[in-house]
Amino acid sequence: MVEKAKILAFLGKIGYFIAMPITKSAKKALRGSQRKQVFNLKRKETMKTAVKEVKKLLTDSKPKEAKSALSKAYQAIDKAVKRGVIKKNTAARKKSRLSAQIKKAA
Repeated sequence: MVEKAKILAFLGKIGYFIAMPITKSAKKALRGSQRKQVFNLKRKETMKTAVKEVKKLLTDSKPKEAKSALSKAYQAIDKAVKRGVIKKNTAARKKSRLSAQIKKAA
């Protein structure tokens, strides 16, 4: 029984198990939460693609192009922090590691 509870809790965290709100305010809060989730996922995906682009350019031995793409990655990371998608220290770590990789490749 404990395992089933853990599985349901895990599924709830990743969005497969949808809690059904009962009160009117809870229903409204759920709608707002779902709208925010769409924006946050979009922001996170934009950040990930920008970081992947920089890493791909580095693996293709194009450090100059990677350096120019780095500003887009920084911008996407900073926007994700501003919206609360990722934490400030996570952003700092990502930016630091990207710049270190570019410095190493150059």
